Amino acid sequence: MGDSVEIAMAVLGEARVIAVVGASPNPDRPSNDVARYLIEQGFEVIPVRPKVREILGRPCYATLEDIPVSVDLVDVFRRSEACPDVARSAVAIGARALWLQEGIVSEEAAGIARAGGLQVVMDLCIKKFHRDLGG
Repeated sequence: MGDSVEIAMAVLGEARVIAVVGASPNPDRPSNDVARYLIEQGFEVIPVRPKVREILGRPCYATLEDIPVSVDLVDVFRRSEACPDVARSAVAIGARALWLQEGIVSEEAAGIARAGGLQVVMDLCIKKFHRDLGG
């Protein structure tokens, strides 16, 4: 876990713009809670979810490729089998890191992201990790 913690710390320390793939407009969903927390902590959060126009007062995009600004970190709330495609998109947009939320593990996605030069964090809640670091 030591290397994972070091990577996670580095990723969060460098991130300013975070795309949240699978963000939900439902305030009861974990993705909404995490996105709200990240906004409160001063990150620029960009929700990514098809067919939704806005989440937490921010414009929502159907895909990572639709985002008109540079993204530092792609935070993923999708099932493991969807993660390789998300990793390919993260590489395509030039993100610096791919973060798979707690309970999400995809060695294939991790391999794609690492091959594209991205740092990878898996199976770790970004909110809990950031909060445990003291914000």
